[in-house]
Amino acid sequence: MEDRKLTVRAVERALDILICFTKNSELALTEISSLIGLHKSTVHRLLATLEDKGFVVRNPETEKYRLGLKIWELSMHLSQSDDPAIRLLPAMEALRDRLGETVSLYLRDGAERLRIQAVQSNQAIRRVAQVGVRLPLSVGASSKVLVAFAPPEDQEELLNAPDWPESVDRETYRKQLAEILQKGYAISIEEREPGAAAVSVPIFDRYGKAAAALSMSGPVTRLSAEKLREYAPVLKEAAREMGMMM
Repeated sequence: MEDRKLTVRAVERALDILICFTKNSELALTEISSLIGLHKSTVHRLLATLEDKGFVVRNPETEKYRLGLKIWELSMHLSQSDDPAIRLLPAMEALRDRLGETVSLYLRDGAERLRIQAVQSNQAIRRVAQVGVRLPLSVGASSKVLVAFAPPEDQEELLNAPDWPESVDRETYRKQLAEILQKGYAISIEEREPGAAAVSVPIFDRYGKAAAALSMSGPVTRLSAEKLREYAPVLKEAAREMGMMM
């Protein structure tokens, strides 16, 4: 029984190392050790195993690690029927072509939102959205959509969390959520990122649950508040069609 516990612990630690790369493309041994709270010797042994299996690669010049090709190989075998990032991609591309701006797909993960898919605008001046980026739920159109259409108990847990940013007034945020519920969409202008504007709507799955947030974003020079409100019905219709695929 003890050996089984140790094996599970080793797997958990190895996965913790891989998770470190969700926010960093390259990390040194000391950085990984600090991030997961393990001694460098333990991390070094785990990294050696992951490297041997192709899950990480070490740069001999910088002594830093990055994800290996084995991760890419695994991702290529994701089931299209189970992965909304793959299944909804054609519809997202069609929406991008129609509106001419960057389109993103977000899921909620705890107190963050995760961008699982993005289709970049083809315009010369555009907002580039990187897949895999995690963002707080306290700011941004997509964040507020994910929270507004979440169960009330989830909203209160988030708003009453000790790490809720002091810069975001809870009561103002609650009023924004109520407005979003009424309108069915959220807009943001330079709220999280200078020079960027966005409009977001929920995607409801076949069971009526708000499963994701669909967002269109671009530079404020093209996207005024009026223009964002004008695009909201288009996003709603696209989200309705996408929801039938989930």
